[in-house]
Amino acid sequence: MRIIVALGGNALLKRGEPLTAEAQRANIRSAANDLVRIATDNELVITHGNGPQVGLLALQAASYKPSETYPLDVLGAETEGMIGYMIEQELRNRLPAERPLATLLTMVEVDPRDPAFQDPAKFIGPVYEESDARRLAEQNNWSIKPDGAKWRRVVPSPLPKRIFQKQPIECLLDNDTVVICAGGGGIPTAYNADRQLIGVEAVIDKDLSSALLARELEADLFIMATDVDGEYLGWGTLEQCRIRISSPDAIHAHDFPPGSMGPKVDAACQFARAAGRPAAIGALEDLAKILDGTSGTTISTNAEDLSFY
Repeated sequence: MRIIVALGGNALLKRGEPLTAEAQRANIRSAANDLVRIATDNELVITHGNGPQVGLLALQAASYKPSETYPLDVLGAETEGMIGYMIEQELRNRLPAERPLATLLTMVEVDPRDPAFQDPAKFIGPVYEESDARRLAEQNNWSIKPDGAKWRRVVPSPLPKRIFQKQPIECLLDNDTVVICAGGGGIPTAYNADRQLIGVEAVIDKDLSSALLARELEADLFIMATDVDGEYLGWGTLEQCRIRISSPDAIHAHDFPPGSMGPKVDAACQFARAAGRPAAIGALEDLAKILDGTSGTTISTNAEDLSFY
């Protein structure tokens, strides 16, 4: 099987954890054994989020003069290398020496006319109390929005149109390589009026980009690993219930938070409808159970309705 596993930024760096390399390494280390089990008998592509990480780099950059600040596309490339390195190292310590690994910087095309640029909505960086968030927004000219009980910075999140590195990814998979790519949704890139590629001040949603990649690579299964064990109806209420399996139409009849689980549902439905193969959403520590269908939420065109655990 060809499997795409998208590791969420908040799974690699859980809410409330310090924004340190060691915290990220610990979470990657805990997932590495399951990733290796998947890789043993399957072709594996790993993508990952970078919201907390790119936000931290942007916050650090804000301490410099405005003319010295690196744009988000460059910061995205930095986090692709940083997180990819950590994932690759933990897998290298567990995979047979002859199994090749590769981390690939991945440019993803976006449309500069995408309406997302008029309504920033993608969360990046750490969470803040409202007063602190408003102070930082004023200082740094940020857009901010509530994220649960806290507040975070938001940036434009245009839709991904094309994965520029699709061909080299396929070549690596054909040679039994475990590929780490499209980190943070990929590096946002567009053509200017002269048909020259330029970086874009935005962050692409990792799940939508991973779904596009999964479709283009004709994956058999697309897994989104996050910090919760599946999609819930009535989340945060006494009536909350976890969805086990659903058709795209049945789950789309319900609303999910647009800044967190909503894009995962959209990505899963897009992949299931376009590819006719299943997508799953669940906890990073439950990867093996998600693979065998005993945990997480599966979206499949073969399902007729919602079923629950």
